[in-house]
Amino acid sequence: MNDVNEYVPNSINQIIGQRQVRDVVEVALDAAQIDGKRFDHSLLVGPAGMGKSMSANIIAAEMATEFYEVLGQSISSPADLNALLLQAKDRDIIHIDEAHELKKEFQTALYLAIDKQTIFVNGGKNKPVGIPIADFTLLLSTTDEYDLLQPLRDRMRLTLKFDFYSDLDLMHLVSHRARALSWELEENVPVEIAIRGKGIPRIALRLLQSARRVCRAEGEEMIRCHHLHRACQLDGLDQLGLDRTEQKYLSLLKEGPLRLNVIASSLGLPSRTVSTVTEQFLMRAGLIAKDDQSRRQLTDKGHSHLSPTRQQVDQ
Repeated sequence: MNDVNEYVPNSINQIIGQRQVRDVVEVALDAAQIDGKRFDHSLLVGPAGMGKSMSANIIAAEMATEFYEVLGQSISSPADLNALLLQAKDRDIIHIDEAHELKKEFQTALYLAIDKQTIFVNGGKNKPVGIPIADFTLLLSTTDEYDLLQPLRDRMRLTLKFDFYSDLDLMHLVSHRARALSWELEENVPVEIAIRGKGIPRIALRLLQSARRVCRAEGEEMIRCHHLHRACQLDGLDQLGLDRTEQKYLSLLKEGPLRLNVIASSLGLPSRTVSTVTEQFLMRAGLIAKDDQSRRQLTDKGHSHLSPTRQQVDQ
């Protein structure tokens, strides 16, 4: 196998990390199978790259049902939504990824359809005609649950909260995926990938793929640390996995605190992009903080990360 995504987990026991999510899903699966009913409607909430879509696929595999998956933004008309709901049979699973992108009128139509197990279309003389739909499971994945209407959220029996991975969980994930793909790893490779993975499985697996690409380009079989380091160099990542924009952001703060608009202007990015994308990991990693005037400043950890001694050691 040459691609990190060629291995697809199909059992709840194959999920690494997310212990609470696994426990809740396991109980719900057991209850559904013993009672011979569908899996409960569920809301899957968490940052991008945490395995929400993979978990939806696993639930369908465990329930041995048909699986229908669409992106919220791809539903652009009532006909799109109705076609999706009509194709499912009893106990099938419909997964709407990025559900917060659904227009509000479609969210309303969705929770009404769930309530009444019926969709409504215009009949003759503009009179609504009800069409029964099957007793399917609805899974909604989102990075922002509060962009979903409260009545729709309330109809989800389960809320599965996906959180950032620990370095230990990322190490286990990388090691497990490499074994599944029959890729040989030098002992410290999973550790170094975990340090750079930002707590996000998708990033860790991408780093594993990049390291293997360098490994194979050099005609070797075992993925070693120097392959990972070379891959990071090519991608412009530092020893914490910070990209060039994040590195430039930190460098701007070396001389002292700055306001968001000043930083955004220096980076050539909209302020919203900086606050919602660039700053997210820097804050979470404790590299930056806000002062009492909401200016951004380096923490002691941030200063240490930028210190010449640290840079030389990491090189």
